[in-house]
Amino acid sequence: MQIKRILVPIDFSDDSLNALAYARDLATQLGAELLLLHVIEPIHFITESDVYTQQRHLSTAQLECIAAELRAQGQRFRTMVRGGIPSKVVSDTATRARAGLIVMGTHGRTGLAHAVIGSIAEKVVRTASCPVLTVRRPAKTTRRVTRKSAR
Repeated sequence: MQIKRILVPIDFSDDSLNALAYARDLATQLGAELLLLHVIEPIHFITESDVYTQQRHLSTAQLECIAAELRAQGQRFRTMVRGGIPSKVVSDTATRARAGLIVMGTHGRTGLAHAVIGSIAEKVVRTASCPVLTVRRPAKTTRRVTRKSAR
């Protein structure tokens, strides 16, 4: 199996940027192209056109900052901004772009927060046409002070 394109959904959270770093390293090893996707969720209670235009402009600017870093590293990539329900847009984009893999961060919500908000990553795993690699945020390491290290 050869992976030529890796789709990375970006919401600009630390979790999605951590997944991007993982995907970048993987793409470098595989010689694959990265496809960075930001999805603007619909807001039903306000006028869509003005807010959508502003969101698209801000998202494009944030993606360009990320793109500048990738460009400096010599990484092959494309960026996309789409509107819609994130899990559906991610799955549909993977199919249309012929992605061989989706690498995405997960916020790691559990319990009531997961039940109420749901998990975009979980929905993508269930509906994607290609494998999905979810990347959890690194565990916080706490430095233990022992008698020896306290001296």
